[in-house]
Amino acid sequence: MKTEIIISGFGGQGIMLAGTVLCNAGMKQGKFVTFFPSYGAEMRGGTANCQVIISDELIGNPIVYKPDILLAFNKPSFDKFLPYVKDSGCIFVNSSLYKPEKINNIEIIEVPANNIAEECGSALVLNMVMLGAMAGNKNILDINNILEVIPEVLTESKKKFWDLNKQAVELGFKTSNTFLAGT
Repeated sequence: MKTEIIISGFGGQGIMLAGTVLCNAGMKQGKFVTFFPSYGAEMRGGTANCQVIISDELIGNPIVYKPDILLAFNKPSFDKFLPYVKDSGCIFVNSSLYKPEKINNIEIIEVPANNIAEECGSALVLNMVMLGAMAGNKNILDINNILEVIPEVLTESKKKFWDLNKQAVELGFKTSNTFLAGT
């Protein structure tokens, strides 16, 4: 099985951290992975995205042209990458910021990521909520591997937020089945 994912949003929403967590969790599960980051002209507040491939077999090209899954943290990201999502693909959209219309042949999963992150105590963990929701809806990676790698990839100054990140992933995972919309 090979899954191609694009994660996109504003700089500062944890796009690169989310991609790094996915790749490390994939490696922990014995998968082949690639990670291809792309930053906008500005860091915080600019656009950012990363492409992640998780596969049971060797990966010949790290570029994602037609993602199976899009994690869109905001409307500009949704609009930019929607045309590339495969037919029968899936988009996880941060419905705290944007609620899309139904789209033929694409599954839309609305995740009120900002709201859930704020329930956890900080809007900064919306990326972990989105990862938890994806893990709860798609059988790509085991949530335990995701949780295990988070403290490994957090910088020293961010390790104090481990419990907050863990709570966000678990809440996104636990409540993910209530997010289904447009199917």
